[in-house]
Amino acid sequence: MWGGTSCLSMDEEQARELLGFLRLDTRPDLKGQATGYVLGLTGSAEGQMLLAGRPDFLEALLLLTGDCSLAVVKDSYHSLINLSVAVATHRVLAKELPVLLHRLLDPGYAFTDQVCTLLSNLSREEGTCRQVFQAMQEEGLELAQVVEVFCTEGYNKKAALHYLGPLLSNLTQLPETREFLLDRSRCVVQRLLPYTQYKASTVRRGGVIGTLRNCCFEYRLPVDLQYLPPDKQREKDPDIRKMLLEAVMLLTATKAGRQLVKEKGTYLVVRELHRWETEPDVQAACEKLIQVLIGDEPEPGMENLLEVKIPKDVEEQLQHLDREEERQQETQGKGPGMQMGPSGLSR
Repeated sequence: MWGGTSCLSMDEEQARELLGFLRLDTRPDLKGQATGYVLGLTGSAEGQMLLAGRPDFLEALLLLTGDCSLAVVKDSYHSLINLSVAVATHRVLAKELPVLLHRLLDPGYAFTDQVCTLLSNLSREEGTCRQVFQAMQEEGLELAQVVEVFCTEGYNKKAALHYLGPLLSNLTQLPETREFLLDRSRCVVQRLLPYTQYKASTVRRGGVIGTLRNCCFEYRLPVDLQYLPPDKQREKDPDIRKMLLEAVMLLTATKAGRQLVKEKGTYLVVRELHRWETEPDVQAACEKLIQVLIGDEPEPGMENLLEVKIPKDVEEQLQHLDREEERQQETQGKGPGMQMGPSGLSR
């Protein structure tokens, strides 16, 4: 009986038996037990590994997100969210993008938060991120509509929609989405600025800052992004502080950007932040930015730091230093980032 098996020892016959209960026409109590059991499996690395390679289970869970039992739907979504961390599941899950996007926009749908989280996980990798963007276009869903939903308080009274932030951040991996957000005629990105101060959710705040950081890969930005209110306080979350520093670092990629950043007195601000900062990886980000701000200007032809060709031996040395920094963070107990959001919130 599947109920007494371990995820490490479940054979094909037991898997088929469990799968037989994951059907819309299964008796409700048995169906509820089955989805609860699957959810338990997805809570462990071994269970995720077992089910991530089973398209039949993924398809059954996707079907059950349309079940009449709210408990079954909730367990099915949570199982899919756990499994969507694995890239191996993305091909199967991407087939349901039109349905998921339709549910995302439904202001009365009770599981929109779960849909947001699932789409956020699916869009972490560039390949499926592009699939999400293409599906949006095919369904007539513009990025401006997503921003509109994100910025409309109470759009869905049954969902907080915080994970739309990481979804937007992931989508800005793509140059075409950055170009759309920064189009001056649309004034879309300006609507996101107030959420850099959003206290109620680190997920929403971090998603917006990740979006703005990714937009900094583009060499020109709206003037609005250069100013902050006088009551500005330091960000409490160290990962978000690091993203903010990385955003400024990207702004210094061009000569014009470096001049502007220097003129704003950024060095003094970052220097004081470095003195106050206790997180080693954020301190390191401060130091990298300070080196650019106080360093000499690059030679002619190398002014754009994002376009400079790095010699292979130097690149290998930098990669080695990055790996050393990651090992130090792991030793100090730093996690890999938000599991339910984009890895690092950018490419």
